[in-house]
Amino acid sequence: MTSIGTGYDLTNSTFSPDGRNFQVEYASKAVENGGTAIGIRCRNGIVLAVEKIVTSKLLKAGANNRIATVDHNFGMISSGLVPDGRHLVSRARDEAASWRTNYKCPIPSSSLAFRVGSYVQAYTLYSSVRPFGVTAILGGWDSEMESRVDGQVGSGPKAGSGGQTEGTKAGGPGLYMVEPSGLYWGYYGAATGKGRQTAKAELEKLDLSLGNLSLEQGVKEAARIIYAAHEDSKDKDFELEMSWVSSLNGPTKGRHEQVPKEILEEAENFAKRAMEGDDDEDTAAGGGESMEL
Repeated sequence: MTSIGTGYDLTNSTFSPDGRNFQVEYASKAVENGGTAIGIRCRNGIVLAVEKIVTSKLLKAGANNRIATVDHNFGMISSGLVPDGRHLVSRARDEAASWRTNYKCPIPSSSLAFRVGSYVQAYTLYSSVRPFGVTAILGGWDSEMESRVDGQVGSGPKAGSGGQTEGTKAGGPGLYMVEPSGLYWGYYGAATGKGRQTAKAELEKLDLSLGNLSLEQGVKEAARIIYAAHEDSKDKDFELEMSWVSSLNGPTKGRHEQVPKEILEEAENFAKRAMEGDDDEDTAAGGGESMEL
């Protein structure tokens, strides 16, 4: 079967003979041209970070944020077409507000990922629309406090106001990534954008599934990974934007916030030192090879 559209890419609602939707694949290519974005699930929270390429010297530093707050405990970041990402943030906020109106509590991370993924998937079904040219990373903290309303499905509360089994703990960090096809997965570490391959390799080295990485360590590692992913485009200036959300007894008290300036600067210095150390090792290795020759 052919690997190009040959007429099957003219509409969003037509499959090619080998079962491909070329419009969705083209949307994924748009994501690959965007700045690197990552999410890290830590032991006591979530860290989101993005590489914002500076396209003009006239751009104001710190403006044009790429990380948005969806609900007080939830953040969202996207890579790809910026206007598409902003529209998706608006939709996610509507879903979070709708959940609060109906259920009188913050939307769980899994439910928000499901609703956003379903919305994105709907844009792959009709010829009158096009797929979203973004991949979104959603990260938040589901409160560990007992809900004031019955959150269980069944006959009603058995223990406590939330209908929770006594001694059962709920809540915790949630990290999801929604692709242009509407597909979404839960992750310990997620990466998208131009430098996603480098970022994924670095995330895998952290062994995030063990749950040993603290939120403060996660901020430093996120900065280091973004700087490492930027190496392929180091001729372009960039700005590092980062946010975090912690547990109720953590630094953000369960709220999604921008990482404070002093902590962000410390993380960037850590990343720069790490990159300089890698360069020194490469230089030393090159010198040793020359001596052997």
